[in-house]
Amino acid sequence: MKNSVVYLISSVLGIASLSYAGEKLRSFRGEISDSQCAMNVHSLTHSHQEMLKSKGLMGGTSAQCTTHCAKQMGGEFVLAAGKQVYHLDNQAEVERFAGQRVKISGTLNAKTKTIHVAKTEPEN
Repeated sequence: MKNSVVYLISSVLGIASLSYAGEKLRSFRGEISDSQCAMNVHSLTHSHQEMLKSKGLMGGTSAQCTTHCAKQMGGEFVLAAGKQVYHLDNQAEVERFAGQRVKISGTLNAKTKTIHVAKTEPEN
């Protein structure tokens, strides 16, 4: 009986930990970009194209541009998923994937378009 209660409590806690603020984990796919390029602060195409043409000032790759804009120009890492751009609450988790296509597991705050990042992995 004691083991059954412990198992039941562990199961309930495990299920509860899979959600955040009552939301179920979802998968989001896209590119880890920076808010400057993805939100057209200094880009007309929601991409790094213009910045990469500017004689390498932002670096020569999407990853270098993303990191430069997020670290040096007051931006933040975001998930660019087609025409949607999502803020990411765990900047340290996603930084190593700058400029890469990823799959993020997390929950979405629809009002702020912010993903609470549980896990990030390269998209296959």
